[in-house]
Amino acid sequence: MLHYTHMHLNRASNERKDRQWITRQINANSRWLLIDKDRNLVNVATSELHLLELDQVQEFDKRNAVFLGVDQQYNYFALDVSSSAATLSLLQDSPLEFVDMRHIGLQLDPKMASVGVLARGLCYWHKTHRFCGRCGYTNESIEAGHARRCQNDQCQHMTFPRTDPAVIMLITHTFDDGIERCLMGRQASWPEGVYSTLAGFVDPGETLEQAVIREVKEEADIDVVEVEYIASQPWPFPSSLMLGFIGKASSTEINIDQDDLEDAQWFSREQLDTFGQWSDSSTGYKLTRPDSISRYLVEYWRAK
Repeated sequence: MLHYTHMHLNRASNERKDRQWITRQINANSRWLLIDKDRNLVNVATSELHLLELDQVQEFDKRNAVFLGVDQQYNYFALDVSSSAATLSLLQDSPLEFVDMRHIGLQLDPKMASVGVLARGLCYWHKTHRFCGRCGYTNESIEAGHARRCQNDQCQHMTFPRTDPAVIMLITHTFDDGIERCLMGRQASWPEGVYSTLAGFVDPGETLEQAVIREVKEEADIDVVEVEYIASQPWPFPSSLMLGFIGKASSTEINIDQDDLEDAQWFSREQLDTFGQWSDSSTGYKLTRPDSISRYLVEYWRAK
């Protein structure tokens, strides 16, 4: 199963609107995930998300706590402590660090990795939606962190956490030599040698399949005639849902002049077998992160 898709919490969508219910959850065996500048608090010695008990977060302002959900053990909350000086004492002489989930996600328990990215995504949304998009007035967190309401009495507009749909696709073609190859590209900002499946955001008024066809044409000038949905993955870095497809191409001549790709090529399964890993220091071609849906699509195709 794809990483970050093992969510086990009951999000209690109805109950969390009740402030008294939330107060009871806070006072009854709550556990707290801290976020600092979009990074999660991790015990690097044990490769675990560090969960704090209620008495350990007394120094922090909990007015903007975000309810994440409940399981059979705990009630989970997230707290953005980016502007708090109390984090210094928390980290001093301890194995605790604030770490980007993309750097440690694969080392974490899959269920807690899913909770961790949920906490990161919701805290990021609150940080970037402090003001009303209609009138510019201050927004206030409501519904235990799952909505924000404009504080202008003449507006009162409510905003909800956003997820941006993005398609990501492995495009294949069987060439005249009888070998099936897949289309992969790279951006100049990536580590040297890394090639990925193509991807892009869905435009308004567009189906997912139309987005696949359009994005491949825009990025590589390749025509796609068949599109098959494979899987999806939450990717709150910062706020995407990746929708994975495999498609078949009817053309093969690549042209990247019209987009931001540094390079794009067709690769056979045999060639992919020689690829290194994202974090390799060696030269040569490399695959994307093991926790990404791009890597999942590549492995799915290689196994066919």
